[in-house]
Amino acid sequence: MDSDEAIVIRVQKGESNAFGELITRYETKLRRYGSRFLGRTDDITDMVQDVFIKAYTNISSFRSGERFSPWIYRIAHNTFINELRRQSRFRFQLFDIDTESLFPTIRAEETADDLALGQELRSMIDMYIDKLPPKYREVLLLAYYEEQSYEAMSDILRIPISAVGVRLHRAKQKLKALADPNLLTS
Repeated sequence: MDSDEAIVIRVQKGESNAFGELITRYETKLRRYGSRFLGRTDDITDMVQDVFIKAYTNISSFRSGERFSPWIYRIAHNTFINELRRQSRFRFQLFDIDTESLFPTIRAEETADDLALGQELRSMIDMYIDKLPPKYREVLLLAYYEEQSYEAMSDILRIPISAVGVRLHRAKQKLKALADPNLLTS
C-alpha cells in the first residue's frame, strides 16, 4: 500500500486516477471533522467535495517532504472557516492572544487515568462542541477525533506549536465550565 505522499507524487506525474485513493482514505475523516466543526451535517458532503476539488487543483503546490494529512486538513479547515464566515453576520476573528504565547506545552505519555479523562473529555466535547467558539472547536476536534499531533495541528491551523497547547488547554477549561457552570464562580 502506497503512502499518501507517494500517491500525491503519482498524481503530480499525471496519474490522475490515483487521486481517488486519497479520496477514499480521507472522505470519511473530513466529513466527520466538518460536521463536528460546523455543528451540522447538511452541506458537508458538498463542502468536502469542494475540499477535494481544491486539493486536486492545487496538487502541484504540494511539496515533497511535506505530509499530506496536515495539507488536506488545512484545506478543509480553511473551507470550513470560510463557511462560518459566510454564515456569520459579524467577522470571525482568527487572531487571538494564544498565538503570542511563548510557553510550549509538551504532551506527556498517557496513563490509564489520562485515558479515562480522555473518554470523559470526549463525551463533554460531544455534548458542548457547538457552544464553543470555532478556534476552540477546531483544536479539540483535531486532537481528540482526528488524533492529530501538536505539530500537525500547528501546520493545519498555521499557528505556533505553543499556541496549539495553549488553545487546547483553554478549550478544555471552557468545556469544563460549560459542563459545570459553578466553575465560573470559583
